[in-house]
Amino acid sequence: MTEHRIYTTSFASVYPHYVNKAERKGRTRDELDTIIRWLTGYSESELQHQLDAGVDFRTFFADAPAMNPSRELIKGVVCGVRVENVEHPLMREIRYLDKLVDELARGKKLEKILRS
Repeated sequence: MTEHRIYTTSFASVYPHYVNKAERKGRTRDELDTIIRWLTGYSESELQHQLDAGVDFRTFFADAPAMNPSRELIKGVVCGVRVENVEHPLMREIRYLDKLVDELARGKKLEKILRS
């Protein structure tokens, strides 16, 4: 079975789409970066380095300094799939990120998005 192409897609190539989605709904790039850093543990400079390096999703998540243990509290549907039921670990991490971006774009308060 072949793996999903998103695993080898550059995170930096998808990031502008996340930014556009957030900004179209009145949210900011800083808010987006905050949720990405909350999920992965990257600092601002580390996140920027990953974007500049053009790493793929597999590397982006593999190199994450500290995946937030509270990410397992993320529930819901993204692209018709329940994120909590995704079996492949890397795809689950990607779906967690997608769900957080969706919540940001829908106007949810940052404190709720960050499960605090």
